[in-house]
Amino acid sequence: MRLSKAKGATRQGPPPGAKAAAPSRAGATQSKTRIGDRLGAYVAHHRATAIESLARLLAEPVQSLLTWMVVAIALALPTVLYLGLVNIQQLGDGWQGAPKITVYLHRRATADAAQKVSDDLLAMPEVALVDYVSPQQALEEFQRYSGFGRALDTLDDNPLPGALVVQPAAAATPQQLEALSAELLANPIVDDVRLDMDWVRRLQQIMALGQRLVLALGGLLALGVLLAIGNTIRLAIESRRDEIVVVKLVGGTDAFVRRPFLYTGWWYGAGGGVLAWLLLGLGLWGLSGPVAQLADLYHSDFRLQGLGWWPSIGLVAGSGVLGWLGAWVAVGRHLGAIEPT
Repeated sequence: MRLSKAKGATRQGPPPGAKAAAPSRAGATQSKTRIGDRLGAYVAHHRATAIESLARLLAEPVQSLLTWMVVAIALALPTVLYLGLVNIQQLGDGWQGAPKITVYLHRRATADAAQKVSDDLLAMPEVALVDYVSPQQALEEFQRYSGFGRALDTLDDNPLPGALVVQPAAAATPQQLEALSAELLANPIVDDVRLDMDWVRRLQQIMALGQRLVLALGGLLALGVLLAIGNTIRLAIESRRDEIVVVKLVGGTDAFVRRPFLYTGWWYGAGGGVLAWLLLGLGLWGLSGPVAQLADLYHSDFRLQGLGWWPSIGLVAGSGVLGWLGAWVAVGRHLGAIEPT
């Protein structure tokens, strides 16, 4: 009897024949990590890794500065050539905006004949202004600027012809100016026609060649940046081999191990870009004064043009991307060879 009571007292759960209640899943549901929490942890780890990578570089200032200088010099060289092309383009645009056609007349052409040609030119829509330079005016200007005034005084006759200086309209196209030059050459009192657009075209071709040279040089130096940063990251991987082995032993993934080196490459590249920007700024500051004085002597308002805000940001960001790629290549090649044994 006592045994049966004890058995009854110890029995728990539903009576015979009743279905057992399903186990509660509330605890399992609450233990799931939300997507927002995982994303926050991912961003926090990236931020911490980036700060730690920068702290490692600043802890070794001499080595970091040397790497930054290598990157800065490699980036500054093509950027200087690019700025040179930009400033030459600025000069070319200023001169190209006011091309002139110089029409040299025969020596026997009279002033009345020259005036008739001038009137015909002014009636054309592609011509804005015509200035007649007489043979005497041409001789006086030549004596004033050539330095051969006394030698020219000994001549019995004026060897210089009269000329018409034609200022085309702003809307005139190069094709219209070439057609106008050909029409003027057909005039019997015209000896020769010089179009100032010829040297502008040569300048444009030289600049096109210069742009290709800048692209080629920039590509070669960008490859040099990749190799330099990749070699630096390779040395960093070898110096932290034991640390990488320990991280992999406790379950660290390749992405987890790779992340600090990628940020190190980014800081190398971005720091080199900032240093290159500073070097360019100092160089432009040193040259702007003499260039402005030289331009003033030629009565020109030309001033050296530097990098704007967006090109400067592009320089720093692009160099950072180069450092990231160089680190990625180095880590991809050497990280797989480090495995715990």
